[in-house]
Amino acid sequence: MTSQAPSRRHYEIVVGGRLSERYGAALEGMTLEPRSGQTMLRGDFADQSHLYGMLDRLRDFGIELISVNAVD
Repeated sequence: MTSQAPSRRHYEIVVGGRLSERYGAALEGMTLEPRSGQTMLRGDFADQSHLYGMLDRLRDFGIELISVNAVD
């Protein structure tokens, strides 16, 4: 029997407003891409709990969540 490592999944998270680079350290592992009035965050997540942890962090910062999309 072989053990498989869990596969990571790539997500794009769009939030309201333009996040400054100071959020880069707090949102470790995420790439920030400014857009018109929004910011797209891109990153890989090991599992759903990892993703929900990031969403909780955004909520704790008071950042408006626009969308969350898994990217193949």
